Amino acid sequence: MVLDDLGTSLRSSLDKLQGKTRLDEDDVEEIVKEIQRSLLSADVDVSLVMELSDSIETRALEEEPPGGTTARDHVLKIVYEEMVALVGDSTALPLEPQTILLAGLQGSGKTTSAAKMAWWFSTKGLRPAVIQTDTFRPGAYDQAKQMAERAEVDFYGDPDADDPVEIAREGMEATADADVRIVDTAGRHALEDDLIAEIEEIERAVDPDRSLLVLDAAIGQGAKDQARQFEASIGIDGVMITKLDGTAKGGGALTAVNETGSSIAFLGSGETVQDIERFEPSGFISRLLGMGDLKQLSERVERAMQEATEEDDDWDPEDMLQGEFTLKDMKKQMDAMNRMGPLDQVMDMIPGMGGGMMDQLPDDAMDVTQDRMRKFERIMDSMTEGELENPRVVGQERTRRIARGSGTDEETVRQLLEQHSMMEQTIQQFQGMGEGDMQRMMKKMGGGGGGLGDMMGGGKGPFG
Repeated sequence: MVLDDLGTSLRSSLDKLQGKTRLDEDDVEEIVKEIQRSLLSADVDVSLVMELSDSIETRALEEEPPGGTTARDHVLKIVYEEMVALVGDSTALPLEPQTILLAGLQGSGKTTSAAKMAWWFSTKGLRPAVIQTDTFRPGAYDQAKQMAERAEVDFYGDPDADDPVEIAREGMEATADADVRIVDTAGRHALEDDLIAEIEEIERAVDPDRSLLVLDAAIGQGAKDQARQFEASIGIDGVMITKLDGTAKGGGALTAVNETGSSIAFLGSGETVQDIERFEPSGFISRLLGMGDLKQLSERVERAMQEATEEDDDWDPEDMLQGEFTLKDMKKQMDAMNRMGPLDQVMDMIPGMGGGMMDQLPDDAMDVTQDRMRKFERIMDSMTEGELENPRVVGQERTRRIARGSGTDEETVRQLLEQHSMMEQTIQQFQGMGEGDMQRMMKKMGGGGGGLGDMMGGGKGPFG
């Protein structure tokens, strides 16, 4: 995640305030220095760093904590509010007919981002189209066409044409029936004059409602000059930050947002068209500080369950609360979890599961967990229909056969069966519950006994 090191160091500093009811200047000074150190190492502009840290220091020393509030929670609230103010509001993107022009350097991820944005608009009930105007980069047309097909959206491009402005004009005519037209432009290795001249001509030809700057999260301080020149040429209404699944620092992108006086529109991670999320400042900072993001989590859960149900018309997740909970149901649940994105991202969205808890885990913990889930899936693929419907029939002989067929070991097969049994018991407790009972059970699941941690770790926590 962007500025992940900042979140880790902030949480470490805040934990030192545990048990304190009042702050002294030394406490505040230590936290402020940690913030400055982390932001600067993340390539955030110095002036922004000083502005933020000064605000936090002033508020922490001058504001009185509300009654009953610990010093840690008081500082956490201040840091949260000031960080939200730093990243600013989300770019306004009304769900209505519009044309969006994408700008950025080569390698920033514009072509992939165009398809991701188109897919996102399609999930909101609009009909989007991608117009590919890049005649400079070899393979740009083929990549854009393939990505649009994966997103299942309309596409226009001309691999034989060499005038990007003419392609843009023809693309606007060819996609006249689309609600949202996303125009992808050529990038270069640097801010060359011909790139700027070309995008200015395209901008005049398509007359976009808004222009978005696509920035690689690892760009660093170079983002400042890039943002300034694109802002002067076409005007920047928002920024999409890409490649957040790597080790990117992300601070340069925040600097670019400030430089253009714009805001962040989308966050992109991963290679699939679904790896995009609308930027929501409160949820973004909440995840950074280990406080979760239930809104984003609920959207991902809803989308994943809908996709899983669409692929299998005979499966309804609500049926699990009515009858038997089978291994088929468990496999569908795991499939839905995979559709929600990388496990570490999902964990960050769950209050109490991300942040400080993730800091304490080994670096490869999420890889270990996902490897475990893949083994479970292979095991279930090696089972007969009868075994999936009724796991109780799986004895020693069948366990041996399933282990051989799945390329795993007998112990892992037994762990899967134990996990299914625990989840089945939890599901049975939901059946026939009223709303109040359901809320109490959800609290129980959050603390263990069939919850997410058990699902991934066989009752021994996420990593068994």
